[in-house]
Amino acid sequence: MKIEETNISGLKIIHPRVFEDDRGYFFESYNQQTYELAGMEQKWIQDNQSRSVYGVIRGLHYQLNPHAQAKLVRVLQGSIFDVAVDIRKDSPTFGRWHGLEISEKNKLQFLIPEGFAHGFSVLSETTIVLYKCNQFYQPEAERGIIYNDSLLNIDWYIPEEKILVSEKDQKLPGILEAEMNFTYKS
Repeated sequence: MKIEETNISGLKIIHPRVFEDDRGYFFESYNQQTYELAGMEQKWIQDNQSRSVYGVIRGLHYQLNPHAQAKLVRVLQGSIFDVAVDIRKDSPTFGRWHGLEISEKNKLQFLIPEGFAHGFSVLSETTIVLYKCNQFYQPEAERGIIYNDSLLNIDWYIPEEKILVSEKDQKLPGILEAEMNFTYKS
């Protein structure tokens, strides 16, 4: 496994070792001991899976403390553009985002710690996304930021006329109006 640091503290891209031959492929998608030895000590307690069609944008979502969730995201089928936005107060990268394509072909994983809003756009005809969480879902702690906030200026790689966003996500506030209670720890 290769771990790639991003330009935002805490965000990591995981490149698993994939063994391929004429029969197909094999890789270890998660091994708690391996992750802990690499300094990633989250204890995963919930798996979430979604199936979406081309043009769907889910997010940008997060949960307030003390229910904040770290996420380990991967794609089982298809392709997404996955985005994490730093929403930690006093962070030198507050409001900056990092995005990458995750697909069934590249088998990348994206580690998103607490203090980040998360979302993705679906780039393939259909996509199945699986992500691990280190906290249970708590509806009263759920918050979000509108996907098309002009201050974030995220390119979701979907033409405007093809974007599909839930009614709930269309009503989310911008980053400056959003409620958040995360602090940056250097």
